[in-house]
Amino acid sequence: MIEVIDRGVIDYGTAWEEQQRHFAGLLASAGEPSEAGARGILMLCEHPHVYTLGKSGRANNLLVSETFLKSIGASYYHIDRGGDITYHGYGQLVGYPILDLSSIGGHGVGLKEYIRLLEESVIATVAEWGIEGRRVEHATGVWLDAAATKPERKICAIGVKASRFVTMHGFALNVTTDLKYFNYINPCGFTDKGVTSMEAELAGSGRAVLSMEEVKRAYVRNFMRLFGAE
Repeated sequence: MIEVIDRGVIDYGTAWEEQQRHFAGLLASAGEPSEAGARGILMLCEHPHVYTLGKSGRANNLLVSETFLKSIGASYYHIDRGGDITYHGYGQLVGYPILDLSSIGGHGVGLKEYIRLLEESVIATVAEWGIEGRRVEHATGVWLDAAATKPERKICAIGVKASRFVTMHGFALNVTTDLKYFNYINPCGFTDKGVTSMEAELAGSGRAVLSMEEVKRAYVRNFMRLFGAE
């Protein structure tokens, strides 16, 4: 069984510590036979303004000083996930699946397949609002094609850590996120691509008012279907 935990708005450091506790607990029993199917936790939340740099990221992709970040009420963490730098903030649905990959699908999944399932869970979710997300080769996450006045742009960042088939960290889907905060970084290390949100893509469509709770419900439904969990 995968338990869904909604932590609402939570400080990044507090959420990271909570992830680590769940991760350590699941790691202790990883690989053990389970008749219950997929095992783990899906933690959903929003964070106050924060920038996180992955373990192999480049610090110069943060374009401002930490003093400047403090002046705009943002914090900064160098963490142990994959990927480069990204932003988390209000109006962004952040998900931390802490899963035993050996329990997924009856036979287990590898890390590459797991990331593709995460991407698909977001693609299926934004599709419910008529947004066509896709994958880009060599660029993890969910993207939208370039349009007449818009570049190829990312709507969801993904960065994970795995040890002995147990995962932590996860995804960040821009729902009503204030996109100006991405101006202070090269998002995920890219300088030639844009960033967008569901709200930005729906502007003028008649469905521009988004409920975070509605998006959460849609995401959980798609996640559970793809991961074969209850």
